Amino acid sequence: MLLDWITVMLLIAIGLVLIVVELIFVPGTTFVGIIGFILTAVGIWLGYSSLGNTVGHVILGSSVLVGVVSVFYSFRSNAWSRFALKDQINSRVNDEYKHELFEGETGLTISALRPAGTAVFRERQHEVHTSGEFVDANTQVRIIKIEQNRIIVEEIS
Repeated sequence: MLLDWITVMLLIAIGLVLIVVELIFVPGTTFVGIIGFILTAVGIWLGYSSLGNTVGHVILGSSVLVGVVSVFYSFRSNAWSRFALKDQINSRVNDEYKHELFEGETGLTISALRPAGTAVFRERQHEVHTSGEFVDANTQVRIIKIEQNRIIVEEIS
């Protein structure tokens, strides 16, 4: 009898923990949530079959209550906010060089531009784009347009 109680309580507790882990850490329907639901259901079913209907109803009601309270409390109290990523990337490509280059300047491609790649202007590397054409590496290019932080180049023929 005591072993039945321990088995039922362990199955339900592990199942509820896995369901909360599924909701908080691994969003979506995944293996963890399915296993948690199965363990909880098996624990409740064992409670009904080995301990009787009255005790089974009590186990079912308290399992639902504990599950709802734990999920509500974990979302409401921001207990999981320390696990969330809070860093932001505020930088942009070529942001530090935006006023150094001008239209008409020439440079040399380091990588192939397909249609984006890297070129050297004034001994500094910059991310550059073409208007859609491909340009091989080690090719002379000229800046035809600078849009905000985007450098548009063309091959010098």
